[in-house]
Amino acid sequence: MNASDRPVHRRSALRAGAGAALAAALAAGCAEPDAAGTPAKPLTTPAPKKPAATTGAHAPAPAPHRIPGQPAQVDHGPRDRARVALTFHGQGDPAVARTVLAEAERAQARVTVLAVGSWLDEHPEMARRILDGGHDLGNHTQHHVDISSMGEEEAYAEITGCAQRLRRLTGSIGTWFRPSRTRYATPLVQRLAARAGYPHVLSYDVDSLDFTSPGAAAVTRKVTGEIRNGSVVSLHFGYADTVAALPLLLTELDRRGLRAVTTTELLT
Repeated sequence: MNASDRPVHRRSALRAGAGAALAAALAAGCAEPDAAGTPAKPLTTPAPKKPAATTGAHAPAPAPHRIPGQPAQVDHGPRDRARVALTFHGQGDPAVARTVLAEAERAQARVTVLAVGSWLDEHPEMARRILDGGHDLGNHTQHHVDISSMGEEEAYAEITGCAQRLRRLTGSIGTWFRPSRTRYATPLVQRLAARAGYPHVLSYDVDSLDFTSPGAAAVTRKVTGEIRNGSVVSLHFGYADTVAALPLLLTELDRRGLRAVTTTELLT
C-alpha cells in the first residue's frame, strides 16, 4: 500500500493508535485450539475484580430480532455493499479490550463483541463500555467450553448463563449468539439458541487465526487476503498480534473503501 494514498490526519491517528496498542499488548484471551488441538497461550496480566455493575440510568441494550431473508446461521452479509463486520471473541485483559475498542473508534469503525459470561462476571464494566462505544454486544457462552460436545441440558445452560449476565448488566440478552470452540453451531445448538431468544447464530467467513499468535503481519495478510463485501471476520481480544494488526487492518479496509460496521448494521 502506498502511504501517499492516505490522508495525513488519518495516517497520524492510526500510527498513534498503533503505538498505544503495542504498549498495551500484554494480553490474555479466548484461546481456540490450533490445528494440533493445542490452545494458544496468550500472555496474561492480573487484574482486580470489579463489583457487579448494573444498568443504572441507561436504557436497555438492543435485543435480538429476526432479520428477514437471513438464515438461522449467518456467516456473511450482503455482497453488494462495501461493508464488513469485525467480530471479537470477548475475553482477556480488559485493558487490552479497551485498547482495541479505542483503536476502532479512532478509525470511526464499529465492531461486534461476543462476550464470555465468566469474563463479564470478572469485568462487568466492559459490557457498558462496549455499548457506549456504539458497538454490538452478544453472547459467546458462559465458560467458553466445547459446546458442540455437550448434551442438551449443559449446552442450554451455557447459552442462558451468559444471557442472564448480559440481561443483568444491560437489560438485554445481547443482539447475537456465537457458539464457543466452533465455527458453526450444530443443529442442536441452533435450536437451543433459538429457545434462549436468539433467532440467528453468528458464524463468520474470514478466520483471522489471530489466536495462533502468528504475528501482526500474518494476521493482517490473512484477513486482507480473504475479506470482501459482506464479510464477517473472527478476531479475539487478548492477543498482542491482534492489537498490533488492527491499525494496519483498518487502514487497508479504508483504502479499499470497505467500512467496518456492527453486525446489526451489516445485515440490515
